[in-house]
Amino acid sequence: MYLSSWRTGQHPERMLRLLESPTGARTAVIANAVDALPGTERRAAVEHEIQALTALGLRPVEVDLRTYFDQDPSRVAAALRGFPLLWVRGGNVFVLRHALAKSGADRAIIELLQQDAVVYAGYSAGACVLAPDLRGLERCDNPQAVHSTYGAQARFDGLAVLDYVVVPHIDSPGHPETEILGTVADHYRSQGIAHRTLRDGEAIVIDAPTDH
Repeated sequence: MYLSSWRTGQHPERMLRLLESPTGARTAVIANAVDALPGTERRAAVEHEIQALTALGLRPVEVDLRTYFDQDPSRVAAALRGFPLLWVRGGNVFVLRHALAKSGADRAIIELLQQDAVVYAGYSAGACVLAPDLRGLERCDNPQAVHSTYGAQARFDGLAVLDYVVVPHIDSPGHPETEILGTVADHYRSQGIAHRTLRDGEAIVIDAPTDH
């Protein structure tokens, strides 16, 4: 796994090293964390990711999880299995969590990681959603966005791939969420909740199968 605070971070080559054949590797761009944006803004956000990943020599294509809502989970599992790299964009972690659950991609991703069959990479919400629990992150991301976007209630369980919460954008001047996420980290610290903080440019690299 390659879990970045912001975009691809300062060392995207470390992400590429996790791939057996990085040149031209098919990459699934999961951008559902920005489903709350107006259509034009969402398309621009996806295009930005595709351009950045293409510049690294990858072959990115969006996999919109909304296409798989309320369908047999085997469909999204088969689609994701065709990609050696999943790139999960930042945005609203609760919107992303709902899309993962509604499509069945949450279970598919966990199984792929357990089988060491995919590299999971992404930033901000894409890293945060891997935590055991998302409580505390509502200080930054509005859970009500799930209702306004999908007409559903936000869920606060994470994928539990990690046994800690990733808190991005810490001490990152210029990022609009750096101050509020500093308070999130302070809250976790005061409550004894396991977490790891990342400055923009930093990333967590995990080069081993997960047993969660």
